[in-house]
Amino acid sequence: MSRLGSPYTLKSLSLRNRIVMSPMCQYSVDAEDGKPNDWHFVHYASRAIGGTGLIIMEMTDVEPDGRITNRDLGLWSDEHVPAFKRVIGEMHKYGAKVGIQIAHAGRKALDAEPPVGPWNEPFDKGEKTPRALTTEEAWTMVGKFADAARRAVEAGVDTIELHGAHGYLIHQFHSPGINKRDDEFGRDYAKFGVEVIRAVKKVLPPEMPLIMRVSAIEYAEYGYDAEHILEMCKAYRDAGVDMFDVSTGGEGGPAVKRKPGNYPGYQLPFARAVKEALNVPVMAVGLLDDPKLAESALGNGDADLIAVGRGMLRNPYWAVDALRELGDTAPVVEAYKRGY
Repeated sequence: MSRLGSPYTLKSLSLRNRIVMSPMCQYSVDAEDGKPNDWHFVHYASRAIGGTGLIIMEMTDVEPDGRITNRDLGLWSDEHVPAFKRVIGEMHKYGAKVGIQIAHAGRKALDAEPPVGPWNEPFDKGEKTPRALTTEEAWTMVGKFADAARRAVEAGVDTIELHGAHGYLIHQFHSPGINKRDDEFGRDYAKFGVEVIRAVKKVLPPEMPLIMRVSAIEYAEYGYDAEHILEMCKAYRDAGVDMFDVSTGGEGGPAVKRKPGNYPGYQLPFARAVKEALNVPVMAVGLLDDPKLAESALGNGDADLIAVGRGMLRNPYWAVDALRELGDTAPVVEAYKRGY
């Protein structure tokens, strides 16, 4: 058996293999109320049938104005739970475990009037100027993350991923170049994320693992480096994060010579750095859709799980095909066996 095809367990989360489908917004036209629809049902069920070990549903927001666009998913109401439960149940039927990425877009909420954030600077020229959250509103937002996580648990998820990367709200708070507050959420860059983690952990079953996506470096001229994110991740780990999903960039603003080239595996060194510095399991992402590269990343100890995004958009059955390429006997549903 390949390493990619080997089972993996983290607390109560037991995966049939080490393949993860990255959360990717679908911007479905019919999702204006934040509920997953038939598009999401087919999209996610197909990847479960395709052999994926863990499917992380796309960025799902804690309030309507927390969405990147008004076509994104949300869990700001108990009325959303049945629609999510329907989709999650279908994925479980075909052996996949399921997570949801809980988030708020902050100043990158394109359809909000106005967007909110830790400070009042837009993420790029020509974009909307956000309104800085008051201290009281920041605490209220912490509660909204916990409420969304509670609803995700009610819908049947096996894990939660908090989105602390790519320039969204948690990232905005822990970025010194974005967060210029002078209150408790400005004097301690990790505080907002830490409070979200603590609040979310209270509503999760004790053995359910909590994952957090982070950007290891920022690309903008004002950006932080890996040393800063390691400090943030230490605080997040101590608050209750069980695994980090390590990406880079996405914060907005003037890009300079800080962005790694978009070549296969370009983010692996950052995943390994977090893993080694904090002694925590990590998920790697970033053009890892060559099965041999994914296998190498696991074998070299760069990561514990491999997240595939664009490869799975092209091929819902990427997992089965990748494992077969590596010589494994990958499970194929009865209806598709003739194809193999």
